[in-house]
Amino acid sequence: MFKTYIGVNNAPLIALPALLAAYKTYQYMNETKLSTTESTTEPSSTSTTSSDKDYLLLVGDIGGTNCRLALYLPSTSKPLYAKEYLNSKYITNASKTFEKEIFLPFLQSCVKEAIVQLNDNTCIIACFAAAGPVHGNAVVMTNIDIPSSDNNDTKAEIILDGNAMETNMEGYLQYIHRCKIVNDFVGQGYGALDLDLETETIPLTSNSLALAKDSTLNRGPKVCVGAGTGLGECYLTQSSLDNDDNNDSPKAGYECYPSEGGHVEYAPRTDIEMELLSYLKEKFQSKHRVSVERVVSGRGLANVYEFLAKRFPDQVDPLIHNEFLNAGDMQGRVVGVNSHPHGCKVCIQAAEIFASAYGSEVGSAALKFIPTGGVYVTGGLTPKNIQHIKGENSPFMKAYFDKGRVSGLLNTIPIFAVMAEDLGLRGARVCAQRELSNILRNMKKK
Repeated sequence: MFKTYIGVNNAPLIALPALLAAYKTYQYMNETKLSTTESTTEPSSTSTTSSDKDYLLLVGDIGGTNCRLALYLPSTSKPLYAKEYLNSKYITNASKTFEKEIFLPFLQSCVKEAIVQLNDNTCIIACFAAAGPVHGNAVVMTNIDIPSSDNNDTKAEIILDGNAMETNMEGYLQYIHRCKIVNDFVGQGYGALDLDLETETIPLTSNSLALAKDSTLNRGPKVCVGAGTGLGECYLTQSSLDNDDNNDSPKAGYECYPSEGGHVEYAPRTDIEMELLSYLKEKFQSKHRVSVERVVSGRGLANVYEFLAKRFPDQVDPLIHNEFLNAGDMQGRVVGVNSHPHGCKVCIQAAEIFASAYGSEVGSAALKFIPTGGVYVTGGLTPKNIQHIKGENSPFMKAYFDKGRVSGLLNTIPIFAVMAEDLGLRGARVCAQRELSNILRNMKKK
């Protein structure tokens, strides 16, 4: 099945054909012990596989802007092949689907680059962590704005349906025997369990690392809040599943739950933010409220800049403003790139308002869950705007701790800015591995 192993950026990996055979024997004869747990559905009859199959894990982190895919051997953490796609380049109208425009070409590339051979003996277990609420193993992507047809301005629904993909017989997609759809922040949550806190995060308080290592606290709830194209949130609580005497690591018993906390009301805290709220209510034709995601996200950053440019036209940099107007879905990036200390005044102010609202929302989540297991500030915008997030005097941290009489409680909660941007892929791999484990476990019982 395998010719050569090529990693990301064509870095060679060790070619061990015997690994596959050894894996199949071990996996069928023994239950796989996974480092995290999640409730999963029983595999459908279309997912039934035999022990002599060549298993692969296809995983994806699918946000509003980018789609990151990776192919793994089971029980390994280094991908055989990985690639990132810009959604707006491939999903251009309602007739375009992720399956045909991105997933199928990705598998074709794997074969073309001699990563794998796909044939009737191949059994792909897939998991896609996608932005949006998941119902019935399907998700409507909430942050992809494309017209429903060439002749009207209504928004099309872009749907990822795991059950439909299991029966898709087009090309290499026919080898997907099981496809699980999870919320993108479920992927983030499980991925956060895999972090090296000392090398992949920035502790945002001086005692965060010490609190995270305190065994009396670190098995408490965990919370992830992350700004990207939208604003995602999730929480994790300890579970007794797979938490036995031989596997009592805190990771072993965590179960992740999705949330749509990014759509709660935006709460302005200053006079200028009150004006921003009024502007956003008018822009989005909402009488009573706008969601915090309208401010704390890539598009939110663009909304804030747009408001400030109209409110303070004399401070606008014409060249940057023209770039902003022509940036399409990348308007937030233009603002972020130009928010450095010597950059555009309007961009700096926009980034500070964004970071302040971000910190306030993260602080609110911390108060609601009291996550002594840690708060993880994730999402693509966190590392890109870290200068506005880290430091006790940053707009983010000032707002995080500005919680009145209960502000002191936040000193007992570790909080980390996550600099790694592959958490969604890590979590999706864990979920795909678990699906394979469940399938083999059920086969063993029959």
